[in-house]
Amino acid sequence: MALPPYSRRQLLEMQACTNCRACAEVCPAVRASGEAGVSAVGRLAWQRRACRSASPWQRWLPGCRPPAERDWADFAPDVYRCTLCGNCAEVCPSGIGLRRLWLGLRAELAGRGVGPAKLQMIRDNLDESRNVFGEEQEERAEWVEDMDEPPDDLFIKERAEVVYFTGCVASFFPLAQQIPIALAETLEAAGVDFTLLGDQEWCCGFPLLGAGMLDRAGELIEHNLAAVKAKGAKQVLFACPSCYMMWQEHYPASGLKLSHVTQFLEQLLAAGRLPLRRRELVVTYHDPCDLGRGAGIYQEPRRVLKALPGVTLKEMTEHGRACQCCGGGGNLEMIDKELNAAIAASKIEQVLATGAEAVVSSCQQCLRTMATHTRRNKLPLEVLDIVQLVRAYLDI
Repeated sequence: MALPPYSRRQLLEMQACTNCRACAEVCPAVRASGEAGVSAVGRLAWQRRACRSASPWQRWLPGCRPPAERDWADFAPDVYRCTLCGNCAEVCPSGIGLRRLWLGLRAELAGRGVGPAKLQMIRDNLDESRNVFGEEQEERAEWVEDMDEPPDDLFIKERAEVVYFTGCVASFFPLAQQIPIALAETLEAAGVDFTLLGDQEWCCGFPLLGAGMLDRAGELIEHNLAAVKAKGAKQVLFACPSCYMMWQEHYPASGLKLSHVTQFLEQLLAAGRLPLRRRELVVTYHDPCDLGRGAGIYQEPRRVLKALPGVTLKEMTEHGRACQCCGGGGNLEMIDKELNAAIAASKIEQVLATGAEAVVSSCQQCLRTMATHTRRNKLPLEVLDIVQLVRAYLDI
């Protein structure tokens, strides 16, 4: 029996757990469900057992009986009831890279064929349609036509300095389409030379990472890099933190500058390229998991908010590195909608406790998750992406 595909460092990290349960205390899935079985503690114990039983030097020791295939199938569902928010790794006193361990565990489950059947839809959609929703690729940039004054070229140019990589959610999901519309109008106001890839933009591959199928993302990665280079672009701009993190961590070095929109907007505002009007508004900021704990971007969005005349920022009790997940990550919505909704409800409770008029984030999935909860429950709270807020402050 071969050892599971973990690095030597990860095999050592599995043994470093002190069972302090700090990870369980901050886990949004545990908080919302009250179930200890979805915590990091159980997953890590399983990984230790599986790896020991696969080792020819340890499998004879007491307690090292290998899990049966039926055991793997029974264990798998709880592995995917996780948003991959990474807060468990943030608080781990032993410094264990827990999020990467969970990704490795999902890859192992997918390899054994015991992952959730719904996640096979992701693979099939990407194989057939090149987007996670299985929509027609020709419709990927149709949101441009919903603008008040769409340009003749629909922002699809042969050459440009910047490529705006829109992402599947913002391209196809009606609620999230307000983000690229607002960003395109903002970039136009600043005189930025940018283009879309249109139907030549394929999914970045991030959903495959969360499904444990990263090995199937190679074709997507190669295509997207070639499509960007064909535009002669020097920079790729992302409003989706997951796309941004995927390019940062899993795309080969290409000489392209990769920027999240919060970084780009901060630069535009600092250079005085965006004319602003004053509007009094009290907001709180939700740090997206992939942007904050994933990419380490915390201050740029706050500097953008503080640059908007009349904006007052009130922080939640848990913010920055401690920010609680909205419930929208890790493909959880496909696996357990009830848990997804419960985590969102807990998040919105924190938001409302600040007394803010609006919650602002920098992620399409966060926007979808929090806005869906507030609308269903008719709560007096505006949910905005930071791009939408900046657009609302433009004096144009």
